[in-house]
Amino acid sequence: MEHEQTIPEQRKEGETAPDADTPDLAPAADAAPRRRGRRTTLLIAGAAVLGILAGTVTGYAIQYHREPTALPPLAQKVVTPKALAPDDATTNKTINANRWHKTDDDLSKLLIEAPKGAEVLEGAGYESLDWFATNFKDPAAGLRNIVNDDLRRAVSTRWTGGENVLVEVRLLQFRERNDAEDFQQGQARYREKEAGNSGAAVPGVADEVGHVWVASKTEEKPGYYPVRIATAEVRRGDIVVEIFYYEKRGRNIAEGDLIDLAKRQLERL
Repeated sequence: MEHEQTIPEQRKEGETAPDADTPDLAPAADAAPRRRGRRTTLLIAGAAVLGILAGTVTGYAIQYHREPTALPPLAQKVVTPKALAPDDATTNKTINANRWHKTDDDLSKLLIEAPKGAEVLEGAGYESLDWFATNFKDPAAGLRNIVNDDLRRAVSTRWTGGENVLVEVRLLQFRERNDAEDFQQGQARYREKEAGNSGAAVPGVADEVGHVWVASKTEEKPGYYPVRIATAEVRRGDIVVEIFYYEKRGRNIAEGDLIDLAKRQLERL
């Protein structure tokens, strides 16, 4: 196979021909060049990475020992809405996080204390709905009624004053004010019929939301002491207050004593 011949370079004037014995130092045309640039590039890249890592570590170390920089003040102060107490137009359906009432806490804390010298009886505290229903003449019907009336919870306390007096105070909390109103007014009609008189209003509250009755006559059963009963039905918001005052000897009960108990309990609410 024939090869192309290269044209010899022309010598400049005065330039001598190379000695035949002198070796040709120029690389051959078909010799591969040495790739020194790639290694240099890798070395430079590795040094750059190490420099970045070293700078990052140094920066973290310096920042760690520095005091935290205070944040700039907010453009507008964050104001938490002031809590509001419920009013007459507030119901459990309209209540929100910015409304509060102490009756949402432990209800038993709002029961009045027994007077000095009285003996508090065991069993005070929360009552289950079925236990509360046993206070009705027909417990089954009573349970259906209080469930339909959305009774939320019930608490009570009892004490004796001497040998002849027994007092029971009960707080009934409903889910809505109108449920408490319906229950209280229904019970008021029953108390009036049971007492045999129209009773008396509790001073400081409307007649339809606070009333007391002292039975016109004693209850007598064979084998039992005659008993006279006084009752109170008072409403404050979604809570109905029921007070039962028993005189075991059948003697008359002062209406003012029952009114004072009702007023004390309203003050706690």
